[in-house]
Amino acid sequence: MKKETKKIQVGGLQIGGGAPVTVQSMTNTDTRNVQKTIEQIRLLHQAGCEIIRVAVPDQEAVQALHQIVPACPTPLVADIHFDYRLALGALDTGVDKIRINPGNIGAAWKVKEIVEKAKDRNAAIRVGVNAGSLEKRFVNEGVGVQSRHLVDSVLDQVNLLESFGFSSMVLSAKASSVPLFVETNRKLAEVVNYPLHLGVTEAGFGIPGIVKSTAGLSVLLSEGIGDTIRVSLTGDPIQEVEVAWALLKSLGMRKQGIEWISCPTCGRTQVDLESLAREAKERLQGIRTPYVIAVMGCEVNGPGEASNADFGIAGGKGRGVVFKAGKIVKTVAEDQLIDALVELVEEAERKE
Repeated sequence: MKKETKKIQVGGLQIGGGAPVTVQSMTNTDTRNVQKTIEQIRLLHQAGCEIIRVAVPDQEAVQALHQIVPACPTPLVADIHFDYRLALGALDTGVDKIRINPGNIGAAWKVKEIVEKAKDRNAAIRVGVNAGSLEKRFVNEGVGVQSRHLVDSVLDQVNLLESFGFSSMVLSAKASSVPLFVETNRKLAEVVNYPLHLGVTEAGFGIPGIVKSTAGLSVLLSEGIGDTIRVSLTGDPIQEVEVAWALLKSLGMRKQGIEWISCPTCGRTQVDLESLAREAKERLQGIRTPYVIAVMGCEVNGPGEASNADFGIAGGKGRGVVFKAGKIVKTVAEDQLIDALVELVEEAERKE
């Protein structure tokens, strides 16, 4: 059962309070390059990203936000470190949330100025701590970073913001170590009711990065912990969104777009199944209806093994079958399988 957390509004999107787990990512463009940043934001939105964060390293980036914010179709988060004036300037541009680590902002009066401006602008604040940049006062010499250190740091920052009368907070405690990340967020969920943003930071790239993120996120999400997630991968942030949605759909937590079923192939496979699967995904990538679609390599077992699929194809030698709800609709030549599948899906879309 999902842990009930406080409802926080970020732009037009609700986080916590029983809302579905949301998908986040972050642009990797130079925010000062307005056109490239807007272009990547649009691509992230098209991929299903629901909250987008941009780095704001200097005043030039703040000025760029004046053009980026109106063009962003999702809630926009400004990522701020060290200089509180960047946070104040970003809030004046209309961003929906500020991500800060009060520990590196400096004196409490600087944090207070950010909080007061956020109140005026109806903006939320994500309080984020990271095992790799934890304040030294929270770590015992020679012990290394432990979960209790991360939790103490988060609570210290929460207490500070609450002392200024602020409660529109989302909290995050990230680590690149999966066990440390999981243990920390379990403990944090026990002592706060603010929404939690989850992410295994610096997870890496490619398959290892995907596995590392999935290992940490799936454990916590399956325990009902977490209100919003980012899969942090080196490279194109579009992949972060794709992996996050695949994870949430596999856990039965969200439904959007197609859930693909495809067999691993075996000695009975007589078609280029990988090519068929790739082509099917490419041609149907714009579908947002939550269909389950199967691309199978054997027409003998295909429809049976994928009987829960809404639509599917199963290849044979030079031909294959097209099926709907586990029932074979027709047999076609191998080179017509994808066309037949797309036709079935598009027909269903017209009836929606």
